[in-house]
Amino acid sequence: MTAPVPPQAAKRPFEHSEHGVARPDPYAWLRDVDSHDVLAHLASERAFYDSSVGHLASLVEELQSEMVGRTPETESSVSCPRRHFSYYTRLPAGREHPQLLRDLNTFDGSYPPDPQGNTDPAHDFGSGSSLLLDANELGDGSEYVDLGLTAVSPDERLLAYSVDLVGEEVYQLRFRDLDTGSDLDDVVPRSYFGGAWAAASDWFFYTVHDESYRPYQVWRHRIGSPASEDVLLLEEPDERFDLGVRQARSGRVAVLSASSSDTDEVWVVDLTDPTGPARSVGGRRPGVRYHAEHVVLPDGSSSLLVVTDDGAPEFRLVHAPMPGSTGYDASTWQGLLPGRDDERLERVDAFAGFVVLTLRTAGERRLRVIPMTELFRWLGSESVETAGSYDIRPMFPAGTVKLGPNPTYDVSAVIVADGSYIHPWVWSDVDLRTGERTERHRQEAPGHDPGRYVCERYEFPAPDGVPVPAALVRHVNTLLDGTAPALLYGYGAYEAVDEPQWTAELPSLLDRGVVFVHAHIRGGGEGGRHWYLDGRLDHKQNTFSDHAAVADGLVADALVDGTRVATRGLSAGGLLQGAVFSQRPDCWRAVVAEVPFVDVVTTMFDATIPLTPQEWTEWGDPRREADFGWLLAYSPYDNPPPAGARPDLLVTGALHDPRVMVWEPAKWVARLRETDPEWAPRCLFRVEMGAGAHTGPSGRFAHLRYEAEVYAWLLDRLADDGG
Repeated sequence: MTAPVPPQAAKRPFEHSEHGVARPDPYAWLRDVDSHDVLAHLASERAFYDSSVGHLASLVEELQSEMVGRTPETESSVSCPRRHFSYYTRLPAGREHPQLLRDLNTFDGSYPPDPQGNTDPAHDFGSGSSLLLDANELGDGSEYVDLGLTAVSPDERLLAYSVDLVGEEVYQLRFRDLDTGSDLDDVVPRSYFGGAWAAASDWFFYTVHDESYRPYQVWRHRIGSPASEDVLLLEEPDERFDLGVRQARSGRVAVLSASSSDTDEVWVVDLTDPTGPARSVGGRRPGVRYHAEHVVLPDGSSSLLVVTDDGAPEFRLVHAPMPGSTGYDASTWQGLLPGRDDERLERVDAFAGFVVLTLRTAGERRLRVIPMTELFRWLGSESVETAGSYDIRPMFPAGTVKLGPNPTYDVSAVIVADGSYIHPWVWSDVDLRTGERTERHRQEAPGHDPGRYVCERYEFPAPDGVPVPAALVRHVNTLLDGTAPALLYGYGAYEAVDEPQWTAELPSLLDRGVVFVHAHIRGGGEGGRHWYLDGRLDHKQNTFSDHAAVADGLVADALVDGTRVATRGLSAGGLLQGAVFSQRPDCWRAVVAEVPFVDVVTTMFDATIPLTPQEWTEWGDPRREADFGWLLAYSPYDNPPPAGARPDLLVTGALHDPRVMVWEPAKWVARLRETDPEWAPRCLFRVEMGAGAHTGPSGRFAHLRYEAEVYAWLLDRLADDGG
């Protein structure tokens, strides 16, 4: 049988010239994704991928069957109580997308007062379980369905929800009457993530993004009126900032925030006076980050808790008064908890009587519970001795813990979630006074036995001597003796942390003797703010060097088979894959670069591309010569590896991806094939031509099918006779 021939994009002369440097770009024409030529080329890439992996069809089916087998026919989330009902999602048997349901609470007077002072008993709403929204019925013929938000009104009679049916992250916002189950006539055709209800359930605040997909406006919609009458509340003119809105847990204020990677400004809106102005909490100062949480003090007055890096590299907690009509600057802030070099304070959540801090220390996420009275007793001193505080640590070894869904302010217990790479999520109620855990809900995983697997933490030295942590996950029968293949995963950007999380896919890899290695490289947030800053801007090379150092350490310590190491990453993690593919091709048997950001210099020069201006503070602005230099030094498209010794490569992309334009992976693949024609058939480009998003297909079974395809290709490449 004749082997399929990879498509090779035509070269059309084009050259960039910046800072005296000429950069040939013969595949620039692939940017015109509406043209017949580009669409035809992308279709030929998908056809080549499909034909090249045809021999893996039976393995794909086998893997998908295993993954589906670890997924219960019907999946339900933990339920979260509000005044009258408890809300949860359910994935029904045989369906791709979730449903939102609620159950009537047993009304015993223990629930918090209604925000509007209503005393109507819960039975006024009817009784029993009710289906509020079924995403499977929203598709209108599309296989792709993504809910942007679902927000129940304070009186629990209305549901705001938004849906995207293409994958472009443009959401249509609708409102549903929960008494009748019918949608109102109100339709907002374009919205983004985030929203907030007014206290009287009569207004809804939402965000809108521009044509570059930057959320830049917050609008106010009056229920029962057409969207044409909506009122613009706030607009962010600086293209480096994203604008967001959320509802504080207290229900009394909406919190608006303009954010870049190193600067924030926060405003609040009084939800009891929703037509009032947005008032700044602390102004905007370049290089200062902060976010705010609303708190109700024992005397009933309102205040704000602010987490900020102002004067504290790993962030500290301060108090801010509710701003006046013209807003306040940071001079009104008073210290509460000082920053610590060994703890990264990530966020604060307020409940009646207690504050819960989320922090990272020693590479581990923890929750710290502090009585409100103790916290405010030391206001302004920053030498707090918080009697009665305690930490909630992960339940599982090498695991994580996080706050679960807790929409209600006046509670005596909160929901927390524990999980790990090998333990499905367990949700518990934690008594805020005692710290006692009571299991509430457990993620079902049919046939999965955590005892068959083990997760261990290692450290490997980077070229500059910095220890790079990594989590190694394996089957108990897979020995770390230098004989097993390994798959590395990495991201390393935006201070993001991929917390350990069980998935239905991973055991299929572990059961076949592959060691999964999650490299906690610089640029991520695993080691705190300084860990992020040391992998950003002109320090970005540390991210790539760290990833290769983990691979080198695994081999040097004879833990895995050095001839059978693969690596995988998505988006900024796809850039990571492109960089280590070019810089260290000797490390890898195979590389999976999903929706990779690889045409770095060209993209960062083009402010018309979605999200580019916001990214300048993360990667650099190539209009400045120094930034141009470091970006050009690692840009994968501009630095293909030498021909003759390249690992196998699987690249993914999506035509409708609004975050990494499909032409980036398309151009990269074309240049790689051109510069090594003999290797070219070993480079595959799996492009989604229809509806599909940045993270792949929507729907649980479609997602598992995608993972089965990637795993099948990896297992084929990592086989003893592979390569």
